[in-house]
Amino acid sequence: MHELSLCEGVLQILEEQSRIQGFIRVHRVCLEIGTLASVEPEALRFHFDIVTRGTLAEGSHLEIVTVPAQAWCLPCGEKVSIGQYFDACPQCGSRQLQVIAGEELRIQQLEVE
Repeated sequence: MHELSLCEGVLQILEEQSRIQGFIRVHRVCLEIGTLASVEPEALRFHFDIVTRGTLAEGSHLEIVTVPAQAWCLPCGEKVSIGQYFDACPQCGSRQLQVIAGEELRIQQLEVE
């Protein structure tokens, strides 16, 4: 259910940027969401449509770009793909991994008028 509050946060950013940049309508919002961000894309789409009703983003298209999770393995120095937190390094088996991608949740691009 946190997708609802995430959508409300996105709308706040859109309204703030509308005041700063002077646009009056949002046609497309492109979000980058990491696979480790614990966000359900379909729930986000559903709540986005509800939250944006009667706003400058009503009817806008929500595009979601999924960012795969990657980590840096401290022992072997390799950049590796992971499926979830605490996965082992596929190269050396170590669990000493530092996540470097996959936790993102950000507005990547807007199409406005």
